Amino acid sequence: MGRLADVNDTLRARLRALPDFPDDLPVFDPSAAPADPVELFLSWFEAALAAGERQPHAFSLATVGASTGTGAGAPSSRMLILKDLDDGWQFATARTSRKGRELAANPQAAMNFYWSRLGRQVRLVGPVVELSAEASARDWSERPAADSAPNPAWQLYALRPTEIEFWQASPDRRHIRHRYDLPG
Repeated sequence: MGRLADVNDTLRARLRALPDFPDDLPVFDPSAAPADPVELFLSWFEAALAAGERQPHAFSLATVGASTGTGAGAPSSRMLILKDLDDGWQFATARTSRKGRELAANPQAAMNFYWSRLGRQVRLVGPVVELSAEASARDWSERPAADSAPNPAWQLYALRPTEIEFWQASPDRRHIRHRYDLPG
């Protein structure tokens, strides 16, 4: 037990010593935010690209398992890539994957984008819908190094947010949150 405690103390000290955010964080004034959250997202996305974020389109998707069976009602998350903002915040996966099965059982999800270089996050929550078979097939065919064969299990989804929160880190630790509640 002594050795494990020493390792944990060392890890704890190392974790505490890591920097939280860059010193030159952007300033965000929620009173100047546009009425449309998509407009603000696109502005922050462009800033993330300009700041050199390697995958600004990557986000964590959180879903919840079915209410019965193994892992009943347990949340799970994984990283995905934003596909588009048309008809909702689009992402894709196989319907047969864990996330596909979870969305079939409970079509609700949360997305979280994080841009460390800017100390920014965008969190979205809402229902998820399956988009058309044609849109899913087109998405499959447009994937990098895509197999030319159709993938009937591939599904394009859209999260239609009822809540979007923009979060800006602040050097004084008084982080700024700006939330949009949307009709759902």
